[in-house]
Amino acid sequence: MIQRTLCLVKPDAVKRNLAGAILDMIQKSGLKIVALKMLHLSVPQAEGFYAVHKERPFFGSLTAYMSSGPIVAAVLEGEDAIARYRTLMGATNPANADAGTIRKLYAENVEANSVHGSDAPETAAVEIAYFFHTLEMVG
Repeated sequence: MIQRTLCLVKPDAVKRNLAGAILDMIQKSGLKIVALKMLHLSVPQAEGFYAVHKERPFFGSLTAYMSSGPIVAAVLEGEDAIARYRTLMGATNPANADAGTIRKLYAENVEANSVHGSDAPETAAVEIAYFFHTLEMVG
């Protein structure tokens, strides 16, 4: 099934000029980029995006980190895009990520793990809508 999923290149990776390398890996995996933008989230915007984690102990540090510098947001499209992108990202903890995954190659730690991806079709729909208007997507 053709799906769309959200990809965020997080502040640590953007700061280290890795957005292009990460997007290249995504495209080489066969996923299509149908929307792309760079932005700098405010703390309230990061809190809105991560509201599902509001009661978690890491919420404050996560939202501070996600608002600490620019990010690149993209919508990816392809056959089983959600699962394929999550496999390409690797485990949240880069120490547990498989060789050749984005997080194994580029993540600094569990929080500064370079990328975010939606975990389910319902989540993808909400997350994509947070960053993109339908007019901004091609294809």
